[in-house]
Amino acid sequence: MLKYSTRRHLLSAGLALVCAVSTAAAQRPDSLARPTLRAVYLSGPIRIDGRLDEADWQRAVAAKEFTQARPNAGAPGSQPTEVRVLYDRDALYIGARAFDAHPDSIARQIARRDADDIYSDWIRIGIDSYLDRRTAFIFAISPRGLQRDEFRFNDNENDAGWDAVWASEVRIDSAGWTAEVRIPLSQLRFSVGEGGAGATKWGIQFGRVLARNQETSVWSPMPPQQPGVVSRYGDLVGLDSLVAPRRLEILPYVSSQVTRAPADAGNPFYESTATTGRVGADVRYGLPAGLTLTATVRPDFGQVEADPAVVNLTAFETFFPERRPFFLEGVDIFRFGKTVTLNDNNPSTFFYTRRIGRAPRRSLSSLGAAFTDVPVQSDIIAAAKVSGKTNGGLSLGLLGAVTREESGQFALPDGTRGAAVVEPRTQFLVTRLRQDYRQGNTVIGGVMTGVRRDLGEPDLAPLFVRDALVSGLDFEHRWGQRTWAVSGFLAGSRVSGDQRAMAGLQRSPIRAMQRPDADYLSLDTAATSLGGYFGTLSVARTGGEHWLGSMTYDETSPGYEVNDLGFQNRADFRSLSTALQYRETDIGRLMRGYEASLYFTTAANFGGDIVEQRASLLTSGQFNSFWKYSFWGFLQPETADDRLLRGGPLTRRPAEWQSHIGIDTDTRRAVVGHLNHEFNGNAAGEWRHTTSIGVNLRPSSALRFRLAPQYVRQYDVDQYVTAVNDPWATATFGRRWIFGDIDQSELSIESRAEWTFSPRLSLQLWAQPFVSSGIFRRFKEFTSPGDFDFDVYGRDRGTIARRSGPDGSLVVVDPDGGGAVPSFTFAEQDFLVRSLRGNAVLRWEYRPGSALFLVWQQQRSGFDATADLGATFDVGRTVRDPARNVFLVKVSYWLGR
Repeated sequence: MLKYSTRRHLLSAGLALVCAVSTAAAQRPDSLARPTLRAVYLSGPIRIDGRLDEADWQRAVAAKEFTQARPNAGAPGSQPTEVRVLYDRDALYIGARAFDAHPDSIARQIARRDADDIYSDWIRIGIDSYLDRRTAFIFAISPRGLQRDEFRFNDNENDAGWDAVWASEVRIDSAGWTAEVRIPLSQLRFSVGEGGAGATKWGIQFGRVLARNQETSVWSPMPPQQPGVVSRYGDLVGLDSLVAPRRLEILPYVSSQVTRAPADAGNPFYESTATTGRVGADVRYGLPAGLTLTATVRPDFGQVEADPAVVNLTAFETFFPERRPFFLEGVDIFRFGKTVTLNDNNPSTFFYTRRIGRAPRRSLSSLGAAFTDVPVQSDIIAAAKVSGKTNGGLSLGLLGAVTREESGQFALPDGTRGAAVVEPRTQFLVTRLRQDYRQGNTVIGGVMTGVRRDLGEPDLAPLFVRDALVSGLDFEHRWGQRTWAVSGFLAGSRVSGDQRAMAGLQRSPIRAMQRPDADYLSLDTAATSLGGYFGTLSVARTGGEHWLGSMTYDETSPGYEVNDLGFQNRADFRSLSTALQYRETDIGRLMRGYEASLYFTTAANFGGDIVEQRASLLTSGQFNSFWKYSFWGFLQPETADDRLLRGGPLTRRPAEWQSHIGIDTDTRRAVVGHLNHEFNGNAAGEWRHTTSIGVNLRPSSALRFRLAPQYVRQYDVDQYVTAVNDPWATATFGRRWIFGDIDQSELSIESRAEWTFSPRLSLQLWAQPFVSSGIFRRFKEFTSPGDFDFDVYGRDRGTIARRSGPDGSLVVVDPDGGGAVPSFTFAEQDFLVRSLRGNAVLRWEYRPGSALFLVWQQQRSGFDATADLGATFDVGRTVRDPARNVFLVKVSYWLGR
């Protein structure tokens, strides 16, 4: 038994200590030596043509003496680089000259805007206009004129969803290549003070990527043994003539969609062709003190790529990343619940933006419906957010959204038709505050999230939480030139609603409060609310030439619940995670660098039962041939398992092991390969092999192809099937838990093609055929609480038989073979699932910030109750399944300056 003595007061004490330290050290002078560059105010117009031939460019001082960040940290860049900065009342101008002794070798692959995985040289510009040493706006330009932009936060993390409207041109000549960039001041975030440092100085960094050497050089040195990115920027001075820009951008859009669906015989709601149209707009408006209001009315995300197909046989939800632009941009300021660590135990996500506009969750099958017509997702009426940072170092994020009530239609077998609400009208609110001290080395913040649902209909009350509230405090404190860090947070949650809804949360696999042998838990069916807390404390060494490490403790109480606006798969959890890492960047003739890490994690529930105890090894590196390798593996001895029975008594988890090896070939080549193989096994005889192969082809600078098949073959002996109440099952608390051995095979092939006609016109194709099949070899009954024992039906106890039912084959089990114990049935579990998902997107940015999308999406699916592991390889059959086609035209027009 493992009993943790650490409690919430330790986190509170840590918060109080760091608050005191940071207050005492507030606004300590900057101790880092930084290069300085002076910006020059324009005396005449600048034409953005990539030539750098205006007189003002000759007046401007050049940033030179770039040093390598990799591979040879601190060495001069292998090719000289010069960058100059000009500005006027409306914009910042950057002129870069990238000298190259071999201009014919300049990497110049082209791709869609914001692509980050191409073989290309780059000039990168980082602007810390808040001068907080933590955040920066990043602009990058390639020798073919491709633009990339992103927002860097928390010193070294990126928000690739941030987009700006800016102009650039490039030219390649006998001396190398040049880039001329105009960044409107309206695209940056800053406040103009009255003579203060923030009004006259920004952080600035210039970087250059030389792809053929896989070399990155920077103007302001970034030693690898010293952590931090934005905190290492140099200073840009001479900005005394800055004026606050007017910031108003409006992006109206209009879209039209045609859906062609396969025939559905007898379905009264079937339409072979459905046409819809939408009109909406996005708005950005600059507020005082460096804040920005961003709003969207009736947003349309029809151009967003579909999620890949999966087969989920667990009790837990599958996590899919956010893809919608409005929710991707600026999401960094709302992040909460992360600490500075090299190893944690997958903490809950406090703000999962996909909860807004999610698919309706009420199923109409409970009404006995033979046919239904339910919206694919909840419609977002409007959403708005205010975000930014003041001169005083206060970051503010405020997001609100409203989704409308969604109704679905249904038809009963007798032809009766009706309608019912499938998702209530819902309001969402997220508030985030952070205060910086000591040039961003100490940060204290708080968060509050709220969800309110309008449950007017009595039938909705048992299905949905009415109110959900989460609030918390966090901190981060760094010292020793950011080499060391202590960080943590403490949050509490409270949800309320109908007694049946609260009982459902208590019984969910996330917390399983009904477990019959858990004396520290109790199921309260009369409760109308549920509350809990989650806290984490980390200490980490994040800088140093070779050795890094961390230690993290986290604790989640059984009643903690954030799934209304967050993502959570586990409560009732305490864990301690440690990490020790060694890295080497100067190897010699064999390697360019490598790192090796050891991780240890132990975790227990609040009853003291150890449910996880794992030791892991990870190593990765790059050879001088530019090939890369990675290896990791872990060992876990036998532990307890309090989730296998999904609310039943404690069981035992057999000892487990896992290994993974990966090889990547030289990414500079026209053909690049990836090979990964992973093996899992345990002492109960379970095993899983996962093999994935990736091939990237670059036949020309404008064409790219990627083919990435993945094959999974596995055998499990503890696949949950169902549970049956039976007073005769006294050894298992009056309930029989039924499992099966499953032999499963799965093949998916992700394929992509991209043809880029120009930096503003591209065609992207994506397709994923997917086939998964599972055969249940044996059905059996769990027998011994606290152990991992099963009796196989028809062999160790009772009888088992199959018979046909109106909805397919049924499995009939008699637990005592004709005795007094009643028999029970469940559906045959074998399956064969097929899916084909794909889309084609033609994107034309016909003017800066304005785009035309032509989209074709197709989905095909099929299901067979008869499993066939060999059919997994018949991916060609997916194209013969019925198809649903969606055709979309969307036009947006940017209004701003």
